[in-house]
Amino acid sequence: MTLTTKINMVDLQGQYQKIKAEVDAEIQEVLDSAWFIKGPKVAAFEQDLANYLGVKHVIGCANGTDALQVAMMAIGLKPGDEVIVPAFTYVATAEVIALLQLTPVMIDVDIDSFNSTADLIEAAITPKTKAIVPVHLYGQSADMEAIMAVAKKHNLYVIEDNAQAIGSDYTFTDGRVQKSGTIGHIGCTSFFPSKNLGCYGDGGAIFTNDDEIAGQIRMVANHGQAKKYHHSVIGVNSRLDAIQAAVLKVKLQYLDDYAAARQAVAAQYDKAFADITEITTPVRSANSTHVFHQYTMRIANGKRDALKTHLAGLDIPSMIYYPIPLYNQIAFAPFYEGKEPLAATETLCKEVISLPIHTEMEADVLAYIIDGVRSLFE
Repeated sequence: MTLTTKINMVDLQGQYQKIKAEVDAEIQEVLDSAWFIKGPKVAAFEQDLANYLGVKHVIGCANGTDALQVAMMAIGLKPGDEVIVPAFTYVATAEVIALLQLTPVMIDVDIDSFNSTADLIEAAITPKTKAIVPVHLYGQSADMEAIMAVAKKHNLYVIEDNAQAIGSDYTFTDGRVQKSGTIGHIGCTSFFPSKNLGCYGDGGAIFTNDDEIAGQIRMVANHGQAKKYHHSVIGVNSRLDAIQAAVLKVKLQYLDDYAAARQAVAAQYDKAFADITEITTPVRSANSTHVFHQYTMRIANGKRDALKTHLAGLDIPSMIYYPIPLYNQIAFAPFYEGKEPLAATETLCKEVISLPIHTEMEADVLAYIIDGVRSLFE
């Protein structure tokens, strides 16, 4: 089988073409108004997203990394305070902790779900611990009910890193359902273009149901001022611009459809690779839907890198999220001196590989990728 179409990890061009008229009209409204910072378009998107998530407050900001930083500044963490974070995650999660002179405490993850667990978190708590940052990796929520119970027991803040799982549903043991990112004290997300809800530049948002925390977030993100030229705290300048809000306002309407399209691709991958013993397809958590920001498999017997090379030879892109534990990064090694490697994190960094998955996947492209993967193992 041969293809004439270039395969991409995500197809933002194809996605844009389907909503071009709506997006262009929204952007034109911004251009006509010349209201590029804050303004009605940003406020409208924030309200739409709050309604979708079922959360009281959504505050737009410049990017997902800023969202995490502003969140930590808003709850008053001080230098030396410890913040628990998974060692298997993107650097931004821990980067802002170190930037604020806090101490990142890196813990292992569940090898099946790739997420933090309450047991692993509780084992890392010390008298200096002030916050927990669960990362909802690849598209499904960590076990937030158990994590919130640990946080309540130890009087800790929970800041959800929801950059990869926006739109996923978490079900509590009593049957209640909440969107990921709305269960902790604060939720953070990124609108990087490749995200499930992505803009056409940089953008991010912070969510909370706490009125006081929301006020602090707004103040910190706006130079520490609640009233113009009256600066109550040291803040930053982090804003979601109106053009990005206009794009996101359109795309939010399709977010559940995008998730369904990704889930359909994931189901095809699952079925195609079920009989290959070296492949572990993504495990679905019982208490969370999976919106498949990434379709991430584990490849056993040291064949992960061979598969990546094999796919590249067939012009099939793939990605490794993430090849190095945080504690092995030069910047973060000082925070982990004298500690043992984390077993699941070490294994995952050697075994994970992500295949193309997006909202515009054509049947022939999907079949070509499947055949490409299978051909290494047959």
